[in-house]
Amino acid sequence: MMLFEKIVFGPIVSRRLGISLGINLLPKKWKVCSMDCIYCECGWTATKNKDIKLYDKELIINELQSEFAKLHKKGLKLDSITYSGNGEPTLHPDFEEITDNLIALRKQYFPTAQITCLSNSTQLHRESVVRALQKIDNPMMKLDAGTQAMFDKINQPCGVQNIDFICEKLHSFGGKLAIQTLFLKGILHSGETVDNTTEAEIAAWIERLKYIRPHTVYLYPIDRPTPAKNLQKIPTEQLTQIAQKLETFIPKIYAC
Repeated sequence: MMLFEKIVFGPIVSRRLGISLGINLLPKKWKVCSMDCIYCECGWTATKNKDIKLYDKELIINELQSEFAKLHKKGLKLDSITYSGNGEPTLHPDFEEITDNLIALRKQYFPTAQITCLSNSTQLHRESVVRALQKIDNPMMKLDAGTQAMFDKINQPCGVQNIDFICEKLHSFGGKLAIQTLFLKGILHSGETVDNTTEAEIAAWIERLKYIRPHTVYLYPIDRPTPAKNLQKIPTEQLTQIAQKLETFIPKIYAC
């Protein structure tokens, strides 16, 4: 299980984002998420039924100011300032206000860096979250399935999440977003098979992408240990074949 112990962490060299400075809005000892994905590098969402206190927005903003000033003084060059960390960043109740402050601090200290958010797309019923995501440069939104049944198997949402509603909200971004999808197959603890690479699942997922119209799609295999133990990594050749199906309507495609 990989958890981040600071609000500001890194920078790291990201295969997607270049030199990326991480922002974690969630507690350092717990994964806080609205999903319980079977492949998550942070482990199972053990805290989904607990009352977890999040960092106060004032603490986060002060930490951003302090760390940005230190890193700027050292001459650090950044490609991206990235919301990621220990779960779903948009769960923070003050996500929009924090984002407004982050945009101002980016302009002051790292004006050429883009602001990225790695999000699981489950908080789009909150208009403040949608507004915040549409203010930043690079919302990277999760969509691991084209059908509700596969979505439920892979992402195991905490509470009812409707994939039709999620895709409708992603469509409302007007194409100003990227989509991330992780492909896998295997057997769940229940004995059920899980596989989002079948012909039917890929076809359903492609129809979702045609509706959402993202400018970029990132395709991934499993790359780190997963909480569900009987999952298989998809070969690069298979990811490439899936990517080729998108070439006529997606401007940028990366099979990572």
